[in-house]
Amino acid sequence: MSQSNTPFDLPPDQPSSRSRRRLLGRLAAGGLVASQGAAAAAGELLRPLEVAPSSRVPGAPVLEHPYGVPSPREAGVVRRSARQWPLPGAASSMTPLADLHGTITPNGLVYERHHGGVPDIDADQHRLAIHGLVRTPKLFTMDDLLRLPAESRIHFLECSGNTGSEWNGPSGLPVQLTHGLLSCCEWTGVRLSTLLEEVGGVSAQSNANGGAWLLAEGADAAAMTRSLPLDRILERALVVYAQNGERLRPENGYPLRLIVPGFEGNTNVKWLRRLKVVDAPLQTREETSKYTSLLANGTARQFVFEMDAKSVITRPSPGHRSLPARMRSTPWRSRPVSTRRQASRSMLPQRWASSPARSMCRH
Repeated sequence: MSQSNTPFDLPPDQPSSRSRRRLLGRLAAGGLVASQGAAAAAGELLRPLEVAPSSRVPGAPVLEHPYGVPSPREAGVVRRSARQWPLPGAASSMTPLADLHGTITPNGLVYERHHGGVPDIDADQHRLAIHGLVRTPKLFTMDDLLRLPAESRIHFLECSGNTGSEWNGPSGLPVQLTHGLLSCCEWTGVRLSTLLEEVGGVSAQSNANGGAWLLAEGADAAAMTRSLPLDRILERALVVYAQNGERLRPENGYPLRLIVPGFEGNTNVKWLRRLKVVDAPLQTREETSKYTSLLANGTARQFVFEMDAKSVITRPSPGHRSLPARMRSTPWRSRPVSTRRQASRSMLPQRWASSPARSMCRH
C-alpha cells in the first residue's frame, strides 16, 4: 500500500502534527466558550422580557413627515463623492452599495453625474421637441406624454467611468467609492418607438446614408447632447418621467429623461428637451472630446455604447469593522445578448446572498 505524503500522516513527533494539535485545542476551547455563551443567552430568554423603552411612551403622530424619511439611525447611508471636484456642478456622487438591501436603489441614493449642475425646471412649462427626419414634427407637453401608453421596466444605470479606480489593480477603497456609479430603478415612461409613431415615423430620407441616428439633448447648463444609432435603441429605449413609483428627482432628470438599457450612463440624457432624427452622428462635444476611448496608436474609438457584465462583493467592504454573517454580492449585466428570449432576461438585475463568509463567493 502506498503512503501518503500529506502532513496529516506524519509521525506524532513532527512539528506539523504538534501545530495541528495546538490548533485543534484552540478550536475546542473556542467552541466551549461559544457553547457557554449560547447557554447563557438561552437562560436569559427563559426570563420574562422587560418592557421596551419605546413601549412606555406614545410614538410620533401621523404625518409628522408628510413625505417619509429614513430613520435618523441610518444617517450614514448617503451618497458620497470619491474626490473634491473643482466645479461643484460638474461632478458625481456615488451610491452606497454596501448599505443597500435587495435590488432597487432608493431614489435618494441613486448616483449622480452632472456636467452643468442640476437645473430647476417647471414641468408645466417643459416641452419635448421631436423633429428632424420625421414626417410630422411635434412639440409635446408633459400632459401629452402622460396620456400616451406607459411602460415600467427595471434596469441598471451605470456611468462609463464606474470602477475606473480599479483598472490598475485593487485600490482598497470602500465599494461605494469604487463601484458606486451604479444604481437600479424601476423606470416608467413612453417607448421611443411609440413617440416616433406619434410623429408619423422616420422619413425615407433618413436611410439614404445607411441608417438613421437620434440626437438627444438635455436642458441643463451643459446642454448634454449625444448621437445614438436609432436601429439599436428603437425598441428598447424609454422616455421616462418616473422612477420607483414617483416622478423623477431633479438630480435624476426631472421632469423627463431618456433611458437606453445597456448603454453607458451619459447616453441616458437627463432633462430631455429634444430628440432629432438625423442621417449621421453629429459629432458633439460629448462624443469627440469626451466619452471616447484613446487607443495606443493615438486615435480615439467613438460610439462604444454598451456596458459589459461586472460583479462585486458589496459586504464585507473596506471600512467595515466586523465581518457580516453572510457575504453579499451584486452582479449586473446590461448588454443585450443574442436571442430575444435571452435579451429579455439579461436586462433583469440580480442580487443574492452567497454561502457563509468562511466559504468562497461564486459568480
